[in-house]
Amino acid sequence: MTAQPGPRNSLTDVAGLAVGHHSVTGAGFLTGTTVVLGPADGMVAGVDVRGGGPATHETDLLNPAAAVERIHAVVLSGGSAFGLGACMGVLSGLYERGIGLSVAADPAAVVPLVPGAALFDLGRGGNFAARPSSDFGAAALEDAWSNRDNPDPVRQGGVGAGTGAVIANLKGGIGTASVVLESGVTVSALLAVNAVGSPIDPRTGELLGARLLLDGDGIPPRLHPAARDALLAATARGTPGIVFRATDDGVASDAAAITNTTLAVVATDATLTKSQCTKMAQVAQDGLARAINPVHSMFDGDTVFGVATGNAGVPDATGLFEIVAAAADVVSRSIVRAVLAAMTTATEAGRWPSYADVVAGSLPK
Repeated sequence: MTAQPGPRNSLTDVAGLAVGHHSVTGAGFLTGTTVVLGPADGMVAGVDVRGGGPATHETDLLNPAAAVERIHAVVLSGGSAFGLGACMGVLSGLYERGIGLSVAADPAAVVPLVPGAALFDLGRGGNFAARPSSDFGAAALEDAWSNRDNPDPVRQGGVGAGTGAVIANLKGGIGTASVVLESGVTVSALLAVNAVGSPIDPRTGELLGARLLLDGDGIPPRLHPAARDALLAATARGTPGIVFRATDDGVASDAAAITNTTLAVVATDATLTKSQCTKMAQVAQDGLARAINPVHSMFDGDTVFGVATGNAGVPDATGLFEIVAAAADVVSRSIVRAVLAAMTTATEAGRWPSYADVVAGSLPK
């Protein structure tokens, strides 16, 4: 049987998961936060962090040796280390809803467990200080909460944690994909794509991960040679970030610095242990390597969370192999879908063209 995406071709094809975004643009902002909300009883989770510049919150909880078995949400945010404040907005919002780890006889005595990670988009809206706060997390949680029972298709492109995302000078963003295995198990992913490396094959100009797309993803057409040249020019190795410095007249930009990070959540409805979720996250990192080059650099803090809801039973050794292999594939597909969904974005700090606009603008008239 040919592999097929789930009905939404998104992270939420794993039943029990909901996704919410909060984005702010203008007035110096180009950033946002995304929340992956688990089932009411939580989800088993692991994590794999690579690269030289991660910004993470509560990832030690996901070590297989840690006591807790389940978490309640995962936060992906812009804002670098500052953006981790969004996790507190999610934690407070879950507490208000009575969701968390019970720590006393009082039913209200719960502590929500909310790991998270942030990517670097500081200054891309024009103001280095315009970054996510706890309010971003609260708003993204509210959006996810409203999507629990009747989840809409997950929005892709420049939304949530992908609002200010950039990949090799092209506009990045949120991408998501899923697959239903022959066993009936679903595997899905959601990424905020914000990488130093390029998604472009230098020989053809096509997206490196496109060979892994399924029919339901929308296969990009073959490129005209002029499009390849335009894409290679647009993604020539450079410095996509911007460093701001104080001056007597206010704030000015200095020479750019490369600071990025791609964030991911991979999920399955199979019943996995924390160790197996960690292995799924580790193998899913290979999906980044198939679709972005270079990856896991000293200027990225690539972080992948692996979560399992346990609705589809316990896999045997072959089933687990199929799940973790599929996790890498849905990550690659999500990267391609993020790049294809992105729209050209301009602020006072810079302009980041979309893949689609570069291709369209290069075609002979």
